[in-house]
Amino acid sequence: MPKIDFETLELNSNEMRSIAYSLAIFQLGESGEGRIAKEIDKTILFGIDDFYKEALKLFVKEESRHARILGECIRALKGELIKSNWTEKLFHFGRRLLGIRLKLMVLLAAEVVGICFYKKLSEKIPNGFIKSALLEIVKDEEKHLRFHGDFFRTQVRNFFSKFVFRLSWRFVAFAACVAVILDHRKTFCILGISNWKAFLKFQEIAKATEDFITEDLEFYSNTSKYRNLYENLNDIQTTYYSTHENGI
Repeated sequence: MPKIDFETLELNSNEMRSIAYSLAIFQLGESGEGRIAKEIDKTILFGIDDFYKEALKLFVKEESRHARILGECIRALKGELIKSNWTEKLFHFGRRLLGIRLKLMVLLAAEVVGICFYKKLSEKIPNGFIKSALLEIVKDEEKHLRFHGDFFRTQVRNFFSKFVFRLSWRFVAFAACVAVILDHRKTFCILGISNWKAFLKFQEIAKATEDFITEDLEFYSNTSKYRNLYENLNDIQTTYYSTHENGI
């Protein structure tokens, strides 16, 4: 991507510091997904085959690319990368304790909060390379959301499994949303982002994801609040399915 120019940003120093710190928190999360791919390699589970394992490795590589992009954004904002954060530790701790399905559910929740967070932030950033970079990441995260959603579709095939998924997903998604809002409330306040509206947007995307997985719905709805997300995700061809079709 083009080098981001500090002089193109019309932000005051307080806004820049807050945005840089929030992006540094997400940068930390984007750079720490390699462990799950190694664990998947050793997993024997319906829905996880060689194609899925290779696709997940590509997902990890793209997350690493996002970390590099966010690093450029942080440097352009005169911020610094961080080595640890409580929400990142919380996500990591959860993945260490849980089984493989719930670990992937935590990743799914991370995509939901990432999409909402980057969109909310980009709305408050002037046009330029940083805004473009965040919107580019959003498009990738939407593809990741569909990819993980396709996997969970293979796991919820009866009433009981759908019930368990809904219960688990609503808890994980709610916890992820609350954690992110608490961690970034200062940035939201400085940029004039409503915590309540951000929470509602998180929940909208989480509900759309749940419906896609449990109701075998495509990412499409006649209701305006879901339409843009559904239309974006409905066009996505995931790496997993393209590799199956092409025999790669």
